[in-house]
Amino acid sequence: MPLTDISVRAAKPRARLFKLSDAGGLQLWVTPDGAKRWRLAYRSNGKQKLLALGVYPAVALREARAARDEAKQTLAAGQDPLQAKKVAKAARAAADADTFDAIADEILDKKRREGKANRTLVKFEWFISLARPALGARAIREITAPEVLAVLRPIEASGRVESAKKLRGTIGQVFRFAIATGRAENDPTAALKGALASPIVQHRAAITDPKAFGALLRAIAEYEGMAETRAALELLALTFVRPGELRAAEWADFDLDAAIWSIPAERMKMRRPHRVPLAPRAVAILRDLHAITGAGTLLFPSVRSTRRPMSENTINAALRRLGFGKEEMTGHGFRSAASSILNESGLWHADAIERQLAHVDNDSVRRAYARADFWEERVRLMAWWAQKCDEMRTGGRVIQLRVADAG
Repeated sequence: MPLTDISVRAAKPRARLFKLSDAGGLQLWVTPDGAKRWRLAYRSNGKQKLLALGVYPAVALREARAARDEAKQTLAAGQDPLQAKKVAKAARAAADADTFDAIADEILDKKRREGKANRTLVKFEWFISLARPALGARAIREITAPEVLAVLRPIEASGRVESAKKLRGTIGQVFRFAIATGRAENDPTAALKGALASPIVQHRAAITDPKAFGALLRAIAEYEGMAETRAALELLALTFVRPGELRAAEWADFDLDAAIWSIPAERMKMRRPHRVPLAPRAVAILRDLHAITGAGTLLFPSVRSTRRPMSENTINAALRRLGFGKEEMTGHGFRSAASSILNESGLWHADAIERQLAHVDNDSVRRAYARADFWEERVRLMAWWAQKCDEMRTGGRVIQLRVADAG
């Protein structure tokens, strides 16, 4: 006797599984835990088989019968419904793995396994988040250049031209990974070169004139704010590391007796470990700072939490407080000042200066051969620079140190 909606709804669980039969091999299995599952009993190639059709009430009687009829049609066409279901499931799984979202997540997971810096991961996630609403659910091979451009245009129109170009590059990473893994044939972002406006290059403000730089150093020496902030400004001037590298510095990175600061690769922009020779003045500043923050991990902890470094705005805010506008000087400007004055001195190899700035040569061939560390020259260079800073600050005369033959 065929089932009815009432008989299906009224079926109560028993101590053991029991089955209610409908026409054409459709069955309702009622288990002791009260679950009601639709099954289709059929024969294929002489073998008795069962096909799961869903769970009641999510799948009602009418829907179960429709699924039975569809399976019967598949069987009549010479296909095993169970095998056809497996193939369809695999196809859906493959389609889900071929979406922009899925591939972007694979890249992010790969970057994590490779130990990429947290800021690199955060930046990638942020750019991808801008593309996900429009592209995320789309099959990667179906996404076109106009679709990608439609994602970039609103960002470009808001004036964030550089961000639009970086987003295009991030989306391109997803397509190139898809090509490498056989899930796409082309990268539509390549066709967008020239489609976006070119950003206006704005160099970070920096004081590079020695007399003006001396005035800056005098102002820093008289800074009346927090001692930690003054120490940060002085150390930026003496070491000319990137502001982010200084903010994230940990006491474990320093050997004050040997006068060396060793920055691990994960905290460097170029992902290469970097050493900074410390002049006596820098060591003295660090020893004084240790009396303030040495009980913790960070040299410059945030005022809100000792587990986080000081805000990236602290240095620039201090410069503004000293009277130096954003068009005049920035935290990053100490690097430009040191680079300019060191190069103009004519006393040091350009490569030694570049190594101390932790720059990586854009010429891959030259970089492959220029593996010298220039450490001894860099030690002398940093000592000279500290004396030069003292000269510029006081208006005195720097003591000439013996330098390596520039030839």
